[in-house]
Amino acid sequence: MAIVTVSRGSYSRGKEVAEKVAARLDYTCVGREVILDASDRFNIPEVKLVRAIHDAPSILDRFSHGKQTYIAYMQCALARRARQDDMVYHGLAGHLLLKGVPHVLKVRIVRPLSERVADEMKRKGVGEREARSLILRDDEERRKWTQTLYGKDPWDASMYDLILRIHKLTVADAVDFICKAVGLEQFRATPEARRRIGDLSLACDVKAALVDQYFDVSVTSEFGNVLVFTKAGDRMAHKLEEKVKVLASEMEGIHNVEVHAGVPAPEDAV
Repeated sequence: MAIVTVSRGSYSRGKEVAEKVAARLDYTCVGREVILDASDRFNIPEVKLVRAIHDAPSILDRFSHGKQTYIAYMQCALARRARQDDMVYHGLAGHLLLKGVPHVLKVRIVRPLSERVADEMKRKGVGEREARSLILRDDEERRKWTQTLYGKDPWDASMYDLILRIHKLTVADAVDFICKAVGLEQFRATPEARRRIGDLSLACDVKAALVDQYFDVSVTSEFGNVLVFTKAGDRMAHKLEEKVKVLASEMEGIHNVEVHAGVPAPEDAV
């Protein structure tokens, strides 16, 4: 079966689409649950994780590295859920967090600004000018978040397999298109695809265990062979190696682990 990620702006009806796709396919629908998983597992207040995914990184964040740490925790939680397949995720940046997994169908839901503004006016009880300003500010926050952390523009069509505009197309139409795409051969969970999501989850587990102390680490895993990359100098890299040895003895699924200091991390690293 498949994994579906639904990316959307505020009031784009993406959550509604995701829920109806999940119901039709009998998949698990996941959104806020990932934040709750990460909050429980890493003992981080939910409000901090929510801010990490909704607020654009500030100058302070870039020095404290708090946002990168929280994102690593949420990516870990999402990858663990994705190992079960049969999932529709409508949280932020799922198409980026589940990188390198072939059976992920990446969907973008868009909707005319005028309709989104009308919904904001009703919900907040504000005028058109203020509603438009709020929507555009939220869009810009999401864009800055993605650009700063991933160097990607969330409006870049090349990042998605399917882009659906809710206007002439209804929510029901969007659900039909997505469910049809899920049935295509290229989105089926083959043994190779399941192996790759398992390796991604393991890499995320390792990074989550390290990132609080070693904020610049990147991790890859293939068949349980884990590579940890760091820009740190020799002294810090030595401490990291000791920490990684302990992880290798404690964490299930690691067959071999290496630390590479001063070596750029590959594209598929988390």
